[in-house]
Parts: sequence; C-alpha cells; structure tokens
Amino acid sequence: MNNNVKAILLTIAASFFAVFMEALIRAAQYESNVFTIGFLRFFFGFLIIFLYLVKNKFINYRTKNLKFYIIRGMFNIPVMILGFGALVYIPLEQFKAINFLSPIIVVILSFLIFREKIYNYRVLALLIGFIGTLIIIRPGVVDFNIGTIMVLISLIFWSFIILLSKFVSKDDSPLTMVTYQYTLMTIFALPLAAFFWQTPSMISILYVFIGAISGTILHLCLGLAYKYADLSVTQPIWFTGLIFGSGIGFFAFKEIPDFWTWVGGAVVFSSVLIITYNEKNKDKKNKKNILSSVDKY
Repeated sequence: MNNNVKAILLTIAASFFAVFMEALIRAAQYESNVFTIGFLRFFFGFLIIFLYLVKNKFINYRTKNLKFYIIRGMFNIPVMILGFGALVYIPLEQFKAINFLSPIIVVILSFLIFREKIYNYRVLALLIGFIGTLIIIRPGVVDFNIGTIMVLISLIFWSFIILLSKFVSKDDSPLTMVTYQYTLMTIFALPLAAFFWQTPSMISILYVFIGAISGTILHLCLGLAYKYADLSVTQPIWFTGLIFGSGIGFFAFKEIPDFWTWVGGAVVFSSVLIITYNEKNKDKKNKKNILSSVDKY
C-alpha cells in the first residue's frame, strides 16, 4: 500500500472521529456552554495523554516549532468558540457541508505556500466534492442563520491550522503535535471557561470525555496522514464527513436527511472514489516506470 493510499484511509478515519466528536460536543452543550465544554474537551484530552508524557519524561515537548504551535493554538480559540458554538444552531450535516469550503482554501494555499503539485484529478475531485456540498446546502434555498455565519468564520481559521499542522509534521511526530494542541488549548481556554463557567451534568461530562478520546484519535490520524501525503491528496477526503454527519445526525438527533442531502452525499462520495482510484494507479505507473528503467540496464 503506497503512502497516498495510507493517507486517504487515515483521513477517512479522522473524518469519522471528527464527526463523532462534534456530535458528542453538541449534545454536551445543551446543559452547559461552549466555553466550559471547549475547555473540558482539551483538558480531558491532555489527561488522556498525560501518563504517556510522564512515562517518556516529557520528550514530546521537544520541538523547534514552538512559535508555530502557539500561533496554531491562538487560531484554535475562534475555531473552538465559533465551530463548537455553531453546532447548537444548525443540523450536523449542514455544519459539515459548510466546513467543506475549507479543503478548497487549503489546496489553493498549499499550492501557493508549499508549492505542492496539483494533479488534474485532484482538482476534479475537489470540484465534484464542492458541487456535492452545494447540492446539500443549496445557497438561497436553505436559510442562513447565526450558526451558518459562525461556521464560515471558523473555517477560515481552521484552514490555516491545517497548513500549520502540515508544516510542523515535517519535523514532529503526531504525538508531539497532539501534545502541544492539548497543552496550549487547555491554557488558552482556561480563562474563558473560568469567566463563563457553567457546571455541566455528569452525562455531559461523559460526552465530553468520550469526545476527547475521539478527538485524540482524530489528531493522531491526521498527523500521520500529513506525513504520508500532500494536502491536495488528503483534503478532498474530508468530504466523507458529510456522509458520516448525515448518519450520526439521523441516529443521534433524529435529523432526517432530505432527498438532496442523499444526492449530494453520492456526489461527494464519487469525489473520494476518483482520487483514491487515481492515487492507486499513479503508484502502479511509477513502479512500472522504475522497473522499465532498471530493465534498460
């Protein structure tokens, strides 16, 4: 299995755990607020990895990218407040659909900043995924509300977080990336949580703890995916979150996807098939070219 296919599978897993975490965070906020729940999500995440950090004598804090982690942590605050907060106002599949503007932004920026090569089929997959998203949210048909605006603002910050994560992944392990994510976000979110504290129920705390486990798996998968492949490979795969969001939204919140959601979901899924098929074929062609060049000698 080539590295691009590994990155695709890891991103699909990350996409599922992202939606699962978002559903749990949404459920927890009904009895508290975004500042309290956001802080607990990262604090619990830190507790989950703390024993591992102690066992390894905090070696995961060794990095030459501290300033980039601090910037990433600062960008995460509006993502936490606006992104988590929006979950209360709009259905889960609509939340995911709007977020899929982010892959478009990320691929364009990765080309401009990292000079990543963008193959035609990757652009095609992005465009098809974007069309599928438009089918679902139907601008001008589906109402725009405060939740929609919150997501749109948060995804701009999220796009830059992805770029920063890709940059530090060249030097640091996925666990180092998660360690700084949880440490800095716990510190940054604490003052807001203290000021707006609203004690959640035990069931909400349980939701957040399970969400923190899901979020940890999410970030570890992403960290590995960034090491294996370019952002232009992984970003179209995020469109699978729309399918996961529709399913979890139905079972957890009784949000029944309409006809156009299923049509859009099918279009989104086709974009994933396009990029997966072409990445496999590209690897086969590369191997053939290597073998043919060896045969010449």
